[in-house]
Amino acid sequence: MEGINEEGLLRGKEDVPGVIERFKARGINALFFPHCNFGSEHSVAKVAAALGVPLLLWGPRDEAPEADGSRLRDTQCGLFATGKVLRRMNVPFTYLPNCRTRDPLFQKGLETFLSAANVVKEFRRARILQISVRPDDFWTMMCNEGELLEKFGIQIFPVSVSDLVQRVEALSKENPASVQETVRYIYAHAEVKIDAAAVHRLACLKVAMQKIAEENDCTAVAIQCWYSLQKTLGVMPCLANALLTEEGLPVACETDIHGAISSILLQAAGRGASPSFFVDWSVRHPTAENGELLQHCGPWPLSLAKERPVVTRPFAFSENCPGAVVAECRGGEITLLRFDGDHGEYGLLLGTARGIEGPKNHGTYLWVEVPNWPKVESMIVKGPYVHHATGLHGNVLPVLYAAADYLPQLRLDFFDEKQRQETENSFFQ
Repeated sequence: MEGINEEGLLRGKEDVPGVIERFKARGINALFFPHCNFGSEHSVAKVAAALGVPLLLWGPRDEAPEADGSRLRDTQCGLFATGKVLRRMNVPFTYLPNCRTRDPLFQKGLETFLSAANVVKEFRRARILQISVRPDDFWTMMCNEGELLEKFGIQIFPVSVSDLVQRVEALSKENPASVQETVRYIYAHAEVKIDAAAVHRLACLKVAMQKIAEENDCTAVAIQCWYSLQKTLGVMPCLANALLTEEGLPVACETDIHGAISSILLQAAGRGASPSFFVDWSVRHPTAENGELLQHCGPWPLSLAKERPVVTRPFAFSENCPGAVVAECRGGEITLLRFDGDHGEYGLLLGTARGIEGPKNHGTYLWVEVPNWPKVESMIVKGPYVHHATGLHGNVLPVLYAAADYLPQLRLDFFDEKQRQETENSFFQ
């Protein structure tokens, strides 16, 4: 904070207005208050309350007292005081226990906080591109658009299928470089078993969706993937959905607005380390008691495939239009998340699973094992959650847990109590 005072530090009340003004002007998304001593708790709390962004509180371990018994700093004392004043002022914060910068806990805690701040930022600016209405029989995909705006500030930008089709047809005639590059990408990263005209149409669909989202500042898409597109364009949009999700614009099937929000949250938690993928909880594993099939017609990013993915036609639709993807997803540890709600109450169903072996399937799929499947199944049946979720490779439960402090309207429902306890303990180890 050079220029605020001679030391470039927030120390007293006289520094507060200048710090607030500078940080607001720069549009900061998070605050980090490393403490050096005590006595600045009121100043820290005033800055934090004025900015309303995620806040990390930490201080280094103090040195040993001098030979005469004097101490250079009282960092821990300052942390105790600031925590109390923040509570008095109703300012949520994340606390990283008193440690040295070279301790593994410091790096892990700082990275977790940065990811959590990213989740909060993306959730607060969420704007969903809704392409058409939900399929008429899919009552599970109902959502309350007004309530999402009132409670969370989440905006929905609706467009019709005809709007999208006009864009696709224009791109098909123009054949711009963006479409040509998409076609090349498809052939380079998948085994293509549909004709070239269908590949070109799917590339145009991908670019059209991307342009509409960019023009309207949308950060995710929820699309009615059937039946309208099959009647108008003669394709399944699965491949286009997969390509967009790979590039950081997650797409949810069946006009699942809550699914798109789930994808925003989980993608933000991962900070780009791996793309998310939109799943159906489908059927029980034939032999593993806690095993379950994650599957969809093909919207998962091609880079997640265990072997070279195949672009083909779906097995489950009578139209049999081209555009589905068949690929088994690579396994490992997976975080699964569902944002959902009804009757004015919202929550996150979250936990980790691990990929396991299982029978071959159509579409994009992965067999996983969770600690206690009957409990997870019961929470989906009893709600407010549904059979859709978003997956991400790796364990980002600590990130979501930290972000929840700044999203008090959401409750956390873990798959398993042990996973909850391990997540809570991760902040102190």
